[in-house]
Amino acid sequence: MGTSIPSSPARKLSAAAAKLRLLKKLRCTLRYEKRAWESGAVLVAGVDEVGRGSLFGPVVAAAVILDRDYRMRGLRDSKLLPAERREILAERIREHCVAWAVAAVDAARIDQINIYQASRVAMRDAVLQLAPAADHLLIDAMRIDCELPQNAIIHGDALSASIAAASILAKVHRDRMMREWDSVFPAYGLASHKGYSTPKHIAALREFGPTPLHRQSFAPVWQNPTPQEVFDFDSHEGDPPEIDDPI
Repeated sequence: MGTSIPSSPARKLSAAAAKLRLLKKLRCTLRYEKRAWESGAVLVAGVDEVGRGSLFGPVVAAAVILDRDYRMRGLRDSKLLPAERREILAERIREHCVAWAVAAVDAARIDQINIYQASRVAMRDAVLQLAPAADHLLIDAMRIDCELPQNAIIHGDALSASIAAASILAKVHRDRMMREWDSVFPAYGLASHKGYSTPKHIAALREFGPTPLHRQSFAPVWQNPTPQEVFDFDSHEGDPPEIDDPI
């Protein structure tokens, strides 16, 4: 009789890995756009945000109205695309879409109103910048304060071509911002992790403390006891700064 070899227990996937596996199985199509067109809409905008879980910097949203007569190949959730591919697609989206816009809400505002509301504000601001204006919105998993007809689609950036396009533009824009801030705060590794909660980022927070652009309301930031770094232009001696009259 042969000796049986005990099988090793199956490795349990993390929530993030499980979600990524699910997203890879979803097909990004124009199904939702076609439903909106059939209902009478003409300018259907996809809307998405990036940076919601980051510890640093703004949350960025984009809105995109695709040209229904131009087939944009390769669109999918920005998280599933290599950086080089995102850059190529972003250029193609901007060149061939009917309209696009990007908006951001900074860390200070996020701390004031919370990240969920800040994401909604960024999305609304992006939508309001579109020219021509949209007449129907497809939004990734939430609704915004806007009178336009809108559909909140769970995993929308992996299912709707318009939302995927918005996801790509927002991701490319925010990543570029993080690379620029990396040169200002090189100790934090922002160019590599884009402000998210990685071991390297947490270690830098413990050693150097948060910068003025970290989200002070996020636990890994406010739990850090190190004094906050201050920009040179934030501390002045002598006369107090002038304060504009409220409008």
